Amino acid sequence: MAAKVWAICTNKGGVLKTTITTNLAGILSKTKKVLIIDTDMQGNCLISFGKNPDQQKLTIYNVLVENVPVEKAIVNVHKNIDVLAANDDMDLFDFDILMNIKKYPHFFMLVKGAIDKLRNKYDYILVDAPPYKGLMHGNILSFVDKVLIPFQPETYSMRSLVKMIQSIEEFKKQHNPTLSILGVVATLVDQRTNLHSQVLQECRKYCHHQNVRMFETYIPRSVRFASSIAYEKLPATLTDVKNPIVMNYFDLLKEVQQFE
Repeated sequence: MAAKVWAICTNKGGVLKTTITTNLAGILSKTKKVLIIDTDMQGNCLISFGKNPDQQKLTIYNVLVENVPVEKAIVNVHKNIDVLAANDDMDLFDFDILMNIKKYPHFFMLVKGAIDKLRNKYDYILVDAPPYKGLMHGNILSFVDKVLIPFQPETYSMRSLVKMIQSIEEFKKQHNPTLSILGVVATLVDQRTNLHSQVLQECRKYCHHQNVRMFETYIPRSVRFASSIAYEKLPATLTDVKNPIVMNYFDLLKEVQQFE
């Protein structure tokens, strides 16, 4: 059976994309085989498992730009979890591709062309997207089946969400007709603030109007996830499953899997 391929994607930074990616992978790995694809130059997916992305000889950059076989760049980081890592070489990705456009005429299909063959080797492929629109975002939306959109309830977040949903719809029409939005998940939520409550209410109304699912489960603001990586070198869903804050990820996955 082919893998379910999800992107954790939005055009805003600091909203827990990597935390969601790695913690969902931690839960799934208990019964499924998971590949994490990191496309962000910060390389935080590998850091989440206690490894240094700058020490990787081969990354997604080498696979996409230099045509290195993807299998050579994959790293096993935990039982049932592999990572195709990224590092700051990805800072040059757009430039290197667009400056050699004759070499890469199908520049939105690079990820799909290099990685599609792995669908039969994993149960889930989770793609951690960079926090900006660009060539890599196009590649991700051309490759994945579904997009999970993190949403931080701050003043300017609604504008970012609107732009993200529009981008997904555009790519669905032009490049990937099977693409769909898995749903929107609120992150870094502080229910004590009136602002967060108001923005979340606004977001739910907008999602309902757009026929986009917004999950009931939300991820609260907490240092627990950063502490797990700093001290235990693993995502919290692999180290502290009884913690009530960590349990939010288990609840989120249950809710997501009702609609996958």
